[in-house]
Amino acid sequence: MQLLALDVALLPPPDVQQRAIEINAALPAAASQGLQLDEEHRPHVTLTQAFIRPEELHAALDRVNKVLKGQRPFTVEVTGSGHSGNTLWMALERTPRLLELHDQMMEALRGYERPGGTRAAFVDGDGRVGDVLWVAGYRLKSAFEDFTPHITLGHGRRVPEIEPFTFDVSTVAACHLGRFCTCRRVLREWELKNPE
Repeated sequence: MQLLALDVALLPPPDVQQRAIEINAALPAAASQGLQLDEEHRPHVTLTQAFIRPEELHAALDRVNKVLKGQRPFTVEVTGSGHSGNTLWMALERTPRLLELHDQMMEALRGYERPGGTRAAFVDGDGRVGDVLWVAGYRLKSAFEDFTPHITLGHGRRVPEIEPFTFDVSTVAACHLGRFCTCRRVLREWELKNPE
């Protein structure tokens, strides 16, 4: 059975996305491994990832919708740069609000996560083995106490200098993942709003 690689993520405002795209573009091409950020490979903050059945997508996203109903925009803080191996990112503060939303999204998709994802689950069937392993292991290796909120910038040997800053988050998107677990296709989008 064909599965779909899903990411529920915060989409930063345009100026922060542009900053991430510019940092990505300045990284040495030889080290990038082909990871390029742009309008079709959106900078994002993952809240949860999973392989799901396409026929269960609407039901899964309805669960996400219930979590987000009535949620207000909130502020996140970029604490600087971070890395794991040669993967580089903007590191985000693990605030109570961000951790709570992560936990809620993990619970929302709990009944929809399916084993057996392959490279074909990604946009254009172009996932790498590393992408498959990352999504398959997300709940066990990258969630809850291991949740490291960040915006991936690319690959390189030298970690870019990033001064701390804050930004407001008001957009959440469910995305079909592409190569390097990039947010390639927005499947559904939500706007968090303050009460009038």
